[in-house]
Amino acid sequence: MKKDFHRKVLSNGMIVIFEKRDLPVVSVAFAVRNGGVNEAAEEKGISHFIEHMLYKGTPTRPSNNAVTSEIEKKGGIINGFTSDINTAYWCKMPSKHLNIALDVLGDMVKNPLFDEKELEKERKVIFEEIKMCHDDPLHHSFIEVDKCLYGGPFSGGILGDKDSLNSIDREGMSKKFKEIYQPNNLILCVVGDANFEGVVKFAEENFEEGKGKIPEFKVKLKNEIKIEKRKGIDQANLVFAYHVPFGNDKKKYAAQVLITLMAGGLSSRLFHEIREKRNLAYAIKGGSDITKYFGKNFVYVGTSKENVELVRKLILEEFEKVAKSLDEKELAEIKEQMIGNYQISMEDSQSQMVNLLFSEIDGDASEFYEFEKNISEVKLEDVKNLAKIKNYSFFVLEPSEEDQSLPRFPPKLGKED
Repeated sequence: MKKDFHRKVLSNGMIVIFEKRDLPVVSVAFAVRNGGVNEAAEEKGISHFIEHMLYKGTPTRPSNNAVTSEIEKKGGIINGFTSDINTAYWCKMPSKHLNIALDVLGDMVKNPLFDEKELEKERKVIFEEIKMCHDDPLHHSFIEVDKCLYGGPFSGGILGDKDSLNSIDREGMSKKFKEIYQPNNLILCVVGDANFEGVVKFAEENFEEGKGKIPEFKVKLKNEIKIEKRKGIDQANLVFAYHVPFGNDKKKYAAQVLITLMAGGLSSRLFHEIREKRNLAYAIKGGSDITKYFGKNFVYVGTSKENVELVRKLILEEFEKVAKSLDEKELAEIKEQMIGNYQISMEDSQSQMVNLLFSEIDGDASEFYEFEKNISEVKLEDVKNLAKIKNYSFFVLEPSEEDQSLPRFPPKLGKED
């Protein structure tokens, strides 16, 4: 399903990707090919820290308010994110203000101040972010299952910890920025009512030649089972996860088909088996995280502490059933579901901007438009073989003792029938 899409590699190495839309809205992002997977243990969290600091001002916009208000006062939304494989700065706004979006975001990724006082203030903000993620059982469980799946610095997450963050100073941050934030490592993505030639002209006129390096670390794969106990929670949060094909391996699409079949929505096998049939959980979620560096499928379930082992057993049994009895009819239904979900994901320009960015980081943004073809070509035997789970990781965050922190159902009043 090819859209009005354009991609160009500029002479300075920057890549511009563009999808034309007719609605008078535009989503714009600058992304750098650097994230959590590119960090050494002693600098864990520096990519995310840099992301925060780029919103704190430039010489011409010397404060956070000066950066953000220029977008927001025109009706726009501005934000950013750091992932395992990239860091991005984006905004969404009326397309008539595209030049403002390009100018503000371009200024941010070229000319951050890295003010010493602001850096120390923002360090405290990130410490609060780490606490927030730790206190959220769902978020914490996903961070911890990665530690069960991967070894080395990559297993530390993108936020870092107290020791690594305290070791980052202005000099080190500035040095890291200059090494990485060069045109050959940058991607400019625009989705909306805009002109491709105009976007390219902006990039060519505002970014000079520059060669940056992206440090790469080999991702070490492993499998562990870990149980963590915590007071103050009433429910066990468990994540079942396993490694799947990644990079250029076409079987990664079979892996996505498999997890959609297992936990992709209210009609999925595990939702039916665990929630509808046995009433063991409210939340059952599944998904894939597949990049050029690594690939995993995961299933999350929130259940009572005493049901953790039963849920784990049911997950494994359901995979075994798929490996033995999945047929072409059910496979075709899941493919249609995934293709429909893919088409829906493109409705919003911001979502499509993110889709194209991640596809470009993994190889070439145009490959995103081959999703329907790649899913359609998935073979039954590949899905069944991937369902033969031999090794997996399993993390559980469970109550440490009977907890009375949440209100119990009050007794019924009045006469019962």
